[in-house]
Amino acid sequence: MTFLRYLTYEKTYIYLYLAVFLISAAVFFTDSNGGWAWGTFFYAFALSSIVLFGFLLVRYQQNVRVVQRMKSEDYDTLSLEGEFAKEYIDELKNRHIREMNQIQNRQNEHYDFIIAWFHEIKTPIAVLRLLQQTDMDANSLREEITKIENYIDQALYYAKLDSFNQDYDIQNCDMIQITKEIVKAHSKTFFSKKIRINMLSDSLIVQSDPKWLQFIVNQLLTNSLKYTELGGEITISAFETPQEKQWLIRDSGIGISQKDLPRIFNRGFTGETGRTYTKSTGMGLYLAQQLSNKLGHYISCKSEVREFTQFIIHFPLDSDPYLILQKIHDE
Repeated sequence: MTFLRYLTYEKTYIYLYLAVFLISAAVFFTDSNGGWAWGTFFYAFALSSIVLFGFLLVRYQQNVRVVQRMKSEDYDTLSLEGEFAKEYIDELKNRHIREMNQIQNRQNEHYDFIIAWFHEIKTPIAVLRLLQQTDMDANSLREEITKIENYIDQALYYAKLDSFNQDYDIQNCDMIQITKEIVKAHSKTFFSKKIRINMLSDSLIVQSDPKWLQFIVNQLLTNSLKYTELGGEITISAFETPQEKQWLIRDSGIGISQKDLPRIFNRGFTGETGRTYTKSTGMGLYLAQQLSNKLGHYISCKSEVREFTQFIIHFPLDSDPYLILQKIHDE
């Protein structure tokens, strides 16, 4: 910092000094009781100028020390403006650190997911290679291909989580119709495992994105099929209350332990069920909950070990005036 550059930031003090000196001089000059002494005037001007120069020099040295200490240690500011600037800079630093930590956490999450995804998708591929070397069973082949498709869907939707607001279209959706399409896609699995499907509702109109809803329903149904044993049962129903709309899927599967139940929607969590009965990435329920939240819904779960597991998607009541009018017009 040069002294001349520093003076440009101290113009307030210089102007104040000149104003005070000129006012004092004007008072003495207009005083009719005494004579005007130019020598005294210039003497006073010289003394006050020396004081001002000394003050500015001290301030300059203080500023130089503060600037030198800014990069290495904590420092005391020289003005109220500087204090606010320091607080603002500290806030920006903290915000930057938080954002960097969030970015680092997301990178770590993506890395962990990709590693887990690679390990999981190797299993059905290995089974396909084994089937290729033996008498290929159509049901086994179809099951392994379905697993690969589901893993690919999980990877694609996980990649879209951060850009969700660029790829959705809210409209009236019939949850039962969507469910029937997903059930039809898994019909071979229902048949091979002799699992009964009960559809207790004819229609449930909600406001959401049909493509994302299909993925969410598919994850919940796939989860039920995975943990429902031979000869089990899966029930689909829907309800509308004064507070919300509900879509339910209940299976007679192996259930979830009470200690695992609060964590089943955590990223990468598999729990006792996922570790004991089948391999799992722990991403299906996590993605279903994350996407539901982004759409304005949420998923809850109830379960008893060896008895049942029930997932509920909670939808708010219709609130879009345009869609309400469209529904009335269609009727």
